[in-house]
Amino acid sequence: MKEFKYSAVAVALIATLAACGGSGDDSSTPDPVPETGFEFAATEMITNLTDDVIVSGYAALAMKGDEMLLAAQTLVNDPTQANLLAAQVAWKAARLPWEQGESHIFGPVDSLGIDPHLDSWPLNTTDLTTVLGSGSSFDAETIKGWNDDVQGFHTMEYLLFGDGVADNEKAIADLTAAEADYLMGLAEVFRDYTKVLDDAWQVSHDGQAESKAYGDFVKNPGTSENTFYSSQVGVIEELINGMIAIVDEVGNGKIADPFGTSIETADTSKVESQYSWNSLTDFSDNIVGVRNVYQGEFTGAADKQGIVDFVKAADSALASRIGSEIDDAIIKIQAISGSNDMPFRQAILDADGRERVQTAVDALSKLQTSLETDVLPLLNDWKV
Repeated sequence: MKEFKYSAVAVALIATLAACGGSGDDSSTPDPVPETGFEFAATEMITNLTDDVIVSGYAALAMKGDEMLLAAQTLVNDPTQANLLAAQVAWKAARLPWEQGESHIFGPVDSLGIDPHLDSWPLNTTDLTTVLGSGSSFDAETIKGWNDDVQGFHTMEYLLFGDGVADNEKAIADLTAAEADYLMGLAEVFRDYTKVLDDAWQVSHDGQAESKAYGDFVKNPGTSENTFYSSQVGVIEELINGMIAIVDEVGNGKIADPFGTSIETADTSKVESQYSWNSLTDFSDNIVGVRNVYQGEFTGAADKQGIVDFVKAADSALASRIGSEIDDAIIKIQAISGSNDMPFRQAILDADGRERVQTAVDALSKLQTSLETDVLPLLNDWKV
């Protein structure tokens, strides 16, 4: 072998490079990577949203179902204008907890088919006319066997308010005996389904004696018997997606479908709750339902944890912005009626009304984007 000799300077340089971890040396420890993500204890929030928002809402709906049936029975037994008005008020009162509850329309309301039983739209007025003229027995069990599009909210609405074209003030003289009898049968069916939904969340999710309440599954994810939710992440994802879904439905469905692209393409036949002129109340209640889930309580109730607390743990500025966007969407929907209390079915045929409608749609689109791109991804950053 050829012998290499190094000068003293070279030897010193080699030693210096070795000590400093020179090129090719991988023995040094890299700088630590900053931790990302945020911490949040979700048990209290999930329990509160289940008990004080979802379960409380369905309990209220079941109570309104009882009141709707009583109002219908009173109307049949004493068909006066005052009793017709009282039944109309009862219908609107039942509509509120249902529409707010569409912000969390998952679980038994879906698996037990309660949603189409209560809220199928559009109403099949052709079949309804046939049913009313058939002389059939309008008992609850018979009605339950008929199609959903001649049951539920909107069938009762049509019978109570009329066709909604010129006004929403039906005269008692226009309520036929068949309509009154059918209304009472529908109200009993309605009461039964709202009770099933309430029981599913509080007693048994599928009506079987040995089954747990659906609310128990939501509050206790990850247990061995919980086949619905494997973790709290899944529960919160369900809640946020429920908020996104109803914002999307209101902006891109309930409003956009009848709105069309111009006055010429607007279609009033697609307007939900058009007979009672309750459409704008429906739409705003849908977004109030989003606010209920976000804030963790009904308006005016004691402060409880909601999705806002989850968001705030990650980004307090974002939490505040989402709250403002929710409130803004509600305000913009309510403003569609203008200064003369214009119903939605008329607003989409009015130039100024259409501008107000578009403003509301834009607010809903902004909220939906924020929920999808800013809130939902927080689940990936949450250090569970």
